[in-house]
Amino acid sequence: MPDLRISVRLSALRLPLKKALLAASRLGARGVEIDARTEMQPADLTDTATRQIRKMMDDLNLRVSSVRFQTRRGYDVLADLDRRIEATKAAMRMAFALGAPHVVNQIGRVPSDTESPRWEQLRTVMEDLGRYGAHIGAFLAAETGTESGEDLARLIQGLENAYVSAALNPGQLVVNDFSVADAVRALGADIGVVVAQDGVQDLARGRGIDVPLGQGSADYPQILGALEDFRYRGWFVVGRPGGGEAEAAEAVEYLTNL
Repeated sequence: MPDLRISVRLSALRLPLKKALLAASRLGARGVEIDARTEMQPADLTDTATRQIRKMMDDLNLRVSSVRFQTRRGYDVLADLDRRIEATKAAMRMAFALGAPHVVNQIGRVPSDTESPRWEQLRTVMEDLGRYGAHIGAFLAAETGTESGEDLARLIQGLENAYVSAALNPGQLVVNDFSVADAVRALGADIGVVVAQDGVQDLARGRGIDVPLGQGSADYPQILGALEDFRYRGWFVVGRPGGGEAEAAEAVEYLTNL
């Protein structure tokens, strides 16, 4: 497999934006993920700000791998749905302006029953956002974890005249007791970005917990091999929320050594 394109989730570094960019470069990353809620909001991204950020990134030889826009509720919840859709589209415009191909969000729990009202609502919203992404050139990436990879794949692959990719998060799949291998096989070429996190099932607590990359149950050598079957050449975004710079450095080293 070619050298991995490793990106750092800036919010995980717990640093101001400029210092976070310098830290990401220092860690040896080739890209960064920017949070469109906590670090830089779409409404604040003027043309001047865009030029300044892109110049800073170029000087550090970095690219924006993705924009994270975590809505407080999924698109399966009717309350304030129109507002969430419009906010997501604003984040997609921001991603395009920064040269990022994907906006990552957990879209809500995808039901197994394709005849349920929730399924139909999610399908309608995904087709709207999928067509919008094709129009502007930045796509929504639905993060795995709240449902099996097979259920998410069934939704994504059933969209008409629209494209939504998947953000494969092995850690969240493990935490929620879903198969990572099955998710990779089901989502296949629709995987647009990999959120490189890890997790374990804590039997004592009776639930899954997230852990630093390489210390959990996600078998990354196996995952990389499975992704190579689909010629995956996208980004691997490291940085556990709240993990800090030292943990991000260990994650970059772990993936680099693989």
